[in-house]
Amino acid sequence: MNKTKTIKNLILTGHVEGISYLILLFIAMPLKYAFEIPDAVRHIGMLHGILFVLFIIVILFVLIEKLITVKTAFVLFIISLIPFGTFFIKKILAKN
Repeated sequence: MNKTKTIKNLILTGHVEGISYLILLFIAMPLKYAFEIPDAVRHIGMLHGILFVLFIIVILFVLIEKLITVKTAFVLFIISLIPFGTFFIKKILAKN
C-alpha cells in the first residue's frame, strides 16, 4: 500500500476514534448519569470500542510496514486514551 495513503488512514482512523471518545465522554455519559438514559452509553460505548480496536489495528499495521517506530506506536496508543489526544497524531508523526 502507498505510504502516504497508509499514514492518512492512520490519521483519519485516529480522528474518528477521537470524535467517538468525545461523544462518549461529553454526550453519552451525561445522558446516562444526569438524565438516566443508559442506552446512550451502551450504543456509543460499543461504537467507540470498535473504533478503538480498529485504531490499534491500524497502528499495528503501520508499525509492521515500518512506517513508524515502536516508540511512536506506543505514544499513539497512549494519546488515544486521553481526550483530544488523537487530534495530535499529525504533529507526533511530523516529529518522527
